[in-house]
Amino acid sequence: MARGRFYAIEGADGVGSTTQVNRLVDHLRLAGRTVLMTAEPSKGPIGLMIRQLLGGDRPRTQIHRELALLFAADRLDHMAREVEPALAAGSDVVSDRYIMSSLVYQSLDLPFDWVRDLNRFAPPADSTILISLPADEAWARLDARLQTGATREVFDQKTTQSRIHSEYERQAKRQNAVIVDGRGSPEAVSARVKEALIATNAWPR
Repeated sequence: MARGRFYAIEGADGVGSTTQVNRLVDHLRLAGRTVLMTAEPSKGPIGLMIRQLLGGDRPRTQIHRELALLFAADRLDHMAREVEPALAAGSDVVSDRYIMSSLVYQSLDLPFDWVRDLNRFAPPADSTILISLPADEAWARLDARLQTGATREVFDQKTTQSRIHSEYERQAKRQNAVIVDGRGSPEAVSARVKEALIATNAWPR
């Protein structure tokens, strides 16, 4: 049985990456593929610890090392527990965030080389798509969610999100990610994602 393909969808908060994960899964299933949809932090025990820290009352500067270590550990657990078995069984996997998120978020406060080395045992995704949106537009979406009662996390400040946008653009070039314009309707963005995967020979034949 042919091994499945591992897709990672990345993007700063508010760009619509989760919506595009769902749409990519739907497109792949319509193409006849069996697909596992997943996300990081995972739903495993380490992922639950991460979510508690992200939504807790300790400032980011007090937990940045713990988060970097936990994300790297959760990623390996996630791969072993969910992703690798699905790929080996011939299923495609679409993950909402993967290695590039750590390289972006954790390197805001920590040396980039250290964060990269923590993740050196995690295999790269077969295809990484970065959903890109102007920082002000993404912040407006995120802020609207926060105003309606969504849990505020440690990275949810406008100045921090602006840094995250800049770092994602930089890392996309380093990591050979494909940048997709996130402006417009979800349907239009989804079409661009599919076009980008076809253009890079990453769409199932």
